[in-house]
Amino acid sequence: MGKSRIYTRTGDEGYTSLAGGKRVAKTNSRIEAYGTVDELNACIACLIEEIDQRQDREFLIRIQSNLFGIGAYLATDDEAATCRIGEEEVNLLEEAMDKIDEYLPPLRHFVLPGGCRSNSWAHLCRTVCRRAERCIYKVNGEDGKLDSLALQYMNRLSDFFFLFARKQNNINNIEEIIWDSPCL
Repeated sequence: MGKSRIYTRTGDEGYTSLAGGKRVAKTNSRIEAYGTVDELNACIACLIEEIDQRQDREFLIRIQSNLFGIGAYLATDDEAATCRIGEEEVNLLEEAMDKIDEYLPPLRHFVLPGGCRSNSWAHLCRTVCRRAERCIYKVNGEDGKLDSLALQYMNRLSDFFFLFARKQNNINNIEEIIWDSPCL
């Protein structure tokens, strides 16, 4: 069996196939949603490269695997499709956030992204995650049938990245950048 080519030429006219073969425009909301989830996954890969703690790296890889599953779920326009994100994954995110929040100083001001590279990458993950969440809610609004746990997972995930960003400055002994609004 020969090696298959990565290019198919079937998308040259602005259409692509969902899992199952249905052809849709590349501007379809499902394509936008799983493409943004894929973008988030790539951002997490960059974040992982900045992290030294083995346990954190493994947790981020678990998140990547979950996002790959959510992307596959979104790419399937079939009522029989199932999302494999269970309540235990939502709970794991909440537990991870609680552990991080336990040792962080209380948040008394708005903070700006930055301080160290891992903080910056975590904030980028947070913002891409929020965009992915909006895209997924758009699909849900059109179809009204997406698994509620996938929606919960994405909502928790953006909160996780906010706390994870704060943790990065904390473990690197870098003060958070406090927002000082010149506009108010």
